[in-house]
Amino acid sequence: MNKLFALLLTSSFMHLVGCDQTTPQSMGTVLGESDTQYSQVKPSTQISFPEDHQAHNQYRHEWWYLTANLTDKNGKDIGMQWTQFRFAVAPPKDGTKKSNAWRSQQVYMAHSAVTTAQVHYADEKWSRGQKQLAGVESEPFRVFLDDWQWRSSSTDMFPATLEASSDQFGYQLVLTSDAPYQKQGNQGYSEKSADGSVASHYYSQPFISVEGTVTIDGVTHQVTGDGWIDREWSSQFLLDSQQGWDWFALRLDEDTTMVLFQLRDSKSGKASYNHARIMYRDGHHLDIEPNEMALEPIKNTNVEGRSYPTEWRLAIPSQELQIELSAINSKAKMPLNVAYWEGPVLFKGTHSGKGYMELTGY
Repeated sequence: MNKLFALLLTSSFMHLVGCDQTTPQSMGTVLGESDTQYSQVKPSTQISFPEDHQAHNQYRHEWWYLTANLTDKNGKDIGMQWTQFRFAVAPPKDGTKKSNAWRSQQVYMAHSAVTTAQVHYADEKWSRGQKQLAGVESEPFRVFLDDWQWRSSSTDMFPATLEASSDQFGYQLVLTSDAPYQKQGNQGYSEKSADGSVASHYYSQPFISVEGTVTIDGVTHQVTGDGWIDREWSSQFLLDSQQGWDWFALRLDEDTTMVLFQLRDSKSGKASYNHARIMYRDGHHLDIEPNEMALEPIKNTNVEGRSYPTEWRLAIPSQELQIELSAINSKAKMPLNVAYWEGPVLFKGTHSGKGYMELTGY
């Protein structure tokens, strides 16, 4: 699910594409807009690989989103995140005659972060879509913005290397996976509202082995761990009445993961739609009905004038699951043009493990 907020038209984004528009007041303001000039998400659309690893320029927006729970040789927990977003600034037919090597209807933005119990660093980059600056390539598969890039050795996503660097942090990682991709929702058609009026095409790979180095404040750590990538694209992600969401990627054991998200109403602040799926390494899954689970915040943290729920209680009686989740670093707010909270979590109870959490719209 994740990263829907990335398509908010921030002032720097609008400057980049040459428009004059202020930042909207809520997630739903822009993500709730409907524009039929773009391709629409349909249940009949079939996701196929490796074709759908590529960009879908006919849709309004999409992302490639990786998180990883890593550990260094001293047992120190390190969370890392990399995301590349694509945003179409005009429907495909509007710019056909104007297109050339340097004029593009696609804008890319990349986010990168590392988090430990002591520090949280994040950075971002922007670029127009241009083969020397930013984009997606197929043979071999590559997603890049400047020197932040995912490089595969084939048309598939894996095996691959991932590199990004900033003033305070950087990483060089090797990513491998031999598990089947998980098509979220109904074979990749993922609804985002109770009435089914908005949806995305969405698939995940929650079983990625990661190894390499992470550098923080000049100190390089040898790391190993587990990663998770989400791929999602649409032309309308939210209703304009939806304010934001709470998203969790949890690793219940070596062969079992769970994705869970809830979308919140802009007036009441309460969940208006939720979804959970347990996923297994062999490719099968189990969807959890909304009335089967209870998710509630139990502690908030104030970060730069915003209150974020950084500890949660989750119960799914049908699966004999009852856990409490807490952020490794409760101050992990992403101080970027679009601010949100994102970082690694630990959980304990009937199950124990690690995961990632994203909180938007607070």
